[in-house]
Amino acid sequence: MRFDLDKAMGIHEQALYVRSRRSSLIASNLANADTPFYKAQDIDFKDVLGKVANTSGAAKLEMTSPGHLQPGGMSAHDAERLYRHPFQASIDGNTVDAQMEKSEFAQNAVMYQTSLNFLTGKFKSLKSALKGESQ
Repeated sequence: MRFDLDKAMGIHEQALYVRSRRSSLIASNLANADTPFYKAQDIDFKDVLGKVANTSGAAKLEMTSPGHLQPGGMSAHDAERLYRHPFQASIDGNTVDAQMEKSEFAQNAVMYQTSLNFLTGKFKSLKSALKGESQ
């Protein structure tokens, strides 16, 4: 029987990538909080992972001719950056709300760590299964 590490890890690899990218965007928003006309950006995590989950279970496509399009669906690397709508308009056109960005950053960091902890547990389970240890 063939072992597929991608199936064992599930969607968590993509989740970590999207969380990491989201952290970078939020950090960029905070760094540009005083930049006139800067538009705060974010990624809709649930939407991206929902699209990735729907395409990851699809049947594998095969190119039979060089003229065919590349097979594949949505990946975490295709996550679309969206612009935030400010709760309160700024005089200089900047849409960054520092308190909200800090809150989003903290929540995203906790969720990133949760995904890492889950994957660590998965790796430990796989390691003990390969060694033949009982839990």
